[in-house]
Amino acid sequence: MSEPVLNIKNLTVSFPDHLVLNDLSAQLNQGDFLSVVGQNGVGKTTLVRVILHELTPQHGKIEYRPVFKRMKIGYVPQFRNIDEEYPLSIRDFIGLNLHDSHMPWLSKKERQKLDKIIEQTNLESIQNTPLGEASGGEKQKAYLAQALINNPDLLILDESTASLDNVRKFELLDLVKEFNEQQGVTVLFITHDIELAQKYAHDYLLMRHGSYLSGPISEFKESDLEEAEHA
Repeated sequence: MSEPVLNIKNLTVSFPDHLVLNDLSAQLNQGDFLSVVGQNGVGKTTLVRVILHELTPQHGKIEYRPVFKRMKIGYVPQFRNIDEEYPLSIRDFIGLNLHDSHMPWLSKKERQKLDKIIEQTNLESIQNTPLGEASGGEKQKAYLAQALINNPDLLILDESTASLDNVRKFELLDLVKEFNEQQGVTVLFITHDIELAQKYAHDYLLMRHGSYLSGPISEFKESDLEEAEHA
C-alpha cells in the first residue's frame, strides 16, 4: 500500500471579506497523480500556498510525510516574470536549484545531475539558449526540469499548461507522466483543463465554494463541474 505524502485535515482559510477553504480534507499518497479542478475563486491557489508554507490556515493542518525530514517540493507555476533580456541560459537556470553548498560553481556530481535532467526533459539541443529567448513551451520545460532536479517528494503544477497550445501541453504532461510512472514522483496538478485531467491524472479533487468532491478520475462527471459553476 502506498505511503501518504501529505494529509490535508479540515483545512479552513478565510480572508476578511470571504471564506476561501471550508473544512477541506484530502490525502495524497506516494505515486499519486491528483488533478485539482474548479472555477476561479474556489481556493485552488490558496491550497497551493498553504502547502508551500506561504499561508497559514485559521483551522486544520497539513501533515507532511515522512515526518522525520523536510519534504522536498518542486513547483512549476503558470507564469514567471522572465523577459527577453533574461541573461541566464536554460542550462544555468535549471542549475540554480543545485547550489546547496557555499561554492559558486557546481561539483562533478551536480553537473552529472544537471546533464541527466536536461536529457530527461529533452532540452539538450537548446540548453545553451538564453531562457529569455526560449518559447513558452521551452520555458515551461525548463521550469519543470528545475523543479525535478532535486528529486522532490511532491511536484506541484499550478496551471502550468494554461498558456500553452495543445501540442506543448501534451509534451509537457507526457514528461510529467514519465516521471510519475517511472520514478514514482507524486503529482498535484492544478488545472482548468478537464481533458488534460482525464488524460493524465489518476484521481481528482473538485473544489467548489464550500464543498468538495473527489475520487478516481474515471468517475469524474463534467456535470458536477457545471453544477459548481452555476451554484
